Parts: sequence; C-alpha cells; structure tokens
Amino acid sequence: MPVIEYKCPNCGSGMVFDGETGMLSCHSCGREDNIESIPDPLTTNRIFSENKVQEYHCNNCGAVIMTEMETSATVCSFCGSAVVLGDRLTGKLAPALVIPFSISKEEAIQAFKKWCKNGRLTPNRFMTADRIKGITGMYVPFWLYDLHNKIEAYGEGTKVRTYTSGDYEYTETQHFDVYRKIRLNYVKVPIDAAEKMNDELMDKLEPFPYDQLKPFKTPYLAGYIAEKYSYNEEELFPRVKEKVKEYIDSYIHSTVSEYTAVNYTEKQIDTTLKQADYVLLPVWVIHYDYNQLEHTFAMNGQTGKVVGKPPISKFKVTAWFAGIFGISLFSLRLITWLLMGGDFQ
Repeated sequence: MPVIEYKCPNCGSGMVFDGETGMLSCHSCGREDNIESIPDPLTTNRIFSENKVQEYHCNNCGAVIMTEMETSATVCSFCGSAVVLGDRLTGKLAPALVIPFSISKEEAIQAFKKWCKNGRLTPNRFMTADRIKGITGMYVPFWLYDLHNKIEAYGEGTKVRTYTSGDYEYTETQHFDVYRKIRLNYVKVPIDAAEKMNDELMDKLEPFPYDQLKPFKTPYLAGYIAEKYSYNEEELFPRVKEKVKEYIDSYIHSTVSEYTAVNYTEKQIDTTLKQADYVLLPVWVIHYDYNQLEHTFAMNGQTGKVVGKPPISKFKVTAWFAGIFGISLFSLRLITWLLMGGDFQ
C-alpha cells in the first residue's frame, strides 16, 4: 500500500507522533499507542523507481496528494490527515535509524520567540513582533559516517628559548625534524543529504543527541514532513572528508605542542569509509516575515538549538561602536590621569 495512515481504533481520527510522550497519539479522544508495539507495514524488499510517476490518494478523503519527488511523509492538503508515502521509504530508500522529535510545535514557537529577544543587535520590532509565517516539523535525511584515517605528517619544528646571562639576553633557536604517524577513527559524522536544505544551517544545528537514535519505524513520521535523500553516501564522501580535515589538523597540532612552531612540508591523509547509515533527524523549519522579507531559521528538534541570520539594526550597531569607543577613550584618559599624578593636561 503506497499511502500509510494511522487511524485511531477508538474514534477513527488520524493519529500523529507526539514528541513529548514518544507515543502515537489521537488528539480527538486522547488514545496513545506505544510505537514499539505497532507493526510496521513497510517491507524492505520493494524497490522504488525514481523515474516512475506514481499518483497518491489520501485514504481518508480520496484527494490526490501532490508532493515533490523528495517527500516521503506529508499532510493531506484537503483533510489534514498525516500520510506516509510508503514506497519512498523502502529498499535503498529505507532509513536505518531516526531521532524522533522531542520538542512540540508550541514549544518550538516559544523557544524561537525567546531566542529572538536575545538578539542584542536585532531591531526591536523583530524581537517583539509575532511574525512567524510558518513552522514545519521536518525529518531531514542525513548520512552518519564512520571513518578511519591513516595520517603521516612531515615538517620542521623549532624551539625558541630566551635567557639572561650576566648583562646580556640570549635567544636560542633549535631546529628539529618532525614526523607523526597517527590513526584516527571518527564515528557518526553527520552530513545532510537533502538538496533543498541549506548546508550551513544544517551543520550549525549540531550536535544531535545520537544516544536517542532508534530503529526506523514509520509511525515516527506521522504528522510531520519527511524528505528522502538527494545524494547517496558515495556522492557526499568528499564533503565528509573535508569536514573532518579541520579536526585532523587540530589533532596533529595537539601532538606537537612541545615546539614553539612547526612548519609542515607534507601531510598524507588516507580516509577510509567503514560505514554510512541513512538516518532521519528532526528539524523545525521556521519562516519569519519581517520588513517585507522572509527569513528562514532552523531549530534542532531534540535540543532546541536555533540557527539562522536575523536582521541587524544599523542604529544598534552604531550605538554599540559608539559605546565601545567611549569606554576606550575614558580608559585612556583615566590611565593618563593616573600616570601624571592626577592632573589632566
């Protein structure tokens, strides 16, 4: 069955995943079902063809469900029923793991408003106005990479020592050949795999609590939007290698701390992909309308961390620099006054 809906056995209303309780809940009669006890209708042996045009119909009202090719869970535009497009979550498109939402829509809105008020350089109207144009709970596809790295680094290190003997001060510089052979393993390095999501925003949402990863089951998607990956793990492998490069450089640097400076002549980094898990991670996407422009923010659906670029008040920036300048000028005058015995010239 391509369209999956969860109906309440008591009243027949649509059930959705409740991030606060972790249960599949009916908002009409209050029934709650444990997701672990619900059979998952998906089978892993069906393969979805991306080139095949598939028409979906809502099981509740019969309306045609129009979605983008990347969407795997959505809401019927006519009756509001939460639906899961089953054949977009099977075969190679079946996620291995999911981190469920733990922050409700209402909590996300309040957390975002609180975050806005903390913006010291944002316009007052942005901080106080209620201009949320839309908020969407979305499961964003990620690849979690386990990487093994073999590293060899060659360079020249220097140790500089300054000392005094008699009336003279001496500087001694010693030169050393530096060689480091290192093995580094990284686990669960996240890379978002959705073409439409902003990579910078997704990177800044980290870290996600990976201890909350659960085996994937479709009831977790009920009531939310879910996307399937646009890029497979091999296509994103160059990006994850680039991402860990800064951590590798930092670790190499930590192994040569006894030197005053190190000039590297060669670094050889051999990165091997040991495993890549396809997972869905919870993100609240917030569209905020201000000054006739739409600003997009993202919130970690587990931790509540908000990322995005709010507008900047030119007046506040000017006042801030003026304040810094005034404090600096006062400090200089105070130092001058102290040095000159308390008399300003």
